Amino acid sequence: MNTIISTKKTSVQAESVDPRVRIGHVHLRVSDLERSLAFYTSALGFELMGRLDGEAAFLSAGGYHHHIALNTWQCKGGARPAPGTTGLHHLAILYPDRSTMAAAYRRVVACGVNVSDAADHGGSESVYFDDPDGNGIELTWDRPKDQWPRTPDGALIIMSRPLDLDELAALR
Repeated sequence: MNTIISTKKTSVQAESVDPRVRIGHVHLRVSDLERSLAFYTSALGFELMGRLDGEAAFLSAGGYHHHIALNTWQCKGGARPAPGTTGLHHLAILYPDRSTMAAAYRRVVACGVNVSDAADHGGSESVYFDDPDGNGIELTWDRPKDQWPRTPDGALIIMSRPLDLDELAALR
């Protein structure tokens, strides 16, 4: 399935955000802090940077103050969100290249995590699964911009084709 995303501005479009803007971190509510810490440090390899009152933890890649925060505020022992409700669809962890993402995928599988989907989106490749509280996780890497599929008039093409996980796992 291919969907074309137009890059043309309309009369109601606001001024574009500064291109240097990045998403700094994600903060997730979890029902069991220790279980989630084990998942994010073991299966995903993040480093624990600190804790707050036994109710929150801050995790990082590469020593940043935190990329992921976990908390049990108002949700300790809580249930997963019901299907069909609003909320976070997933958080994406962007790897610098395909081989680094492949290593992360192998680690996740080795920890017994069930992958729910994998897709080649044209400009990126992604692997999807849930954390212990049902929060969606995406492992992803972006192809170089000059390799992104585009229409003849330059609009970006977003697609979802099957990703060969055996090939990904074999990549070193």
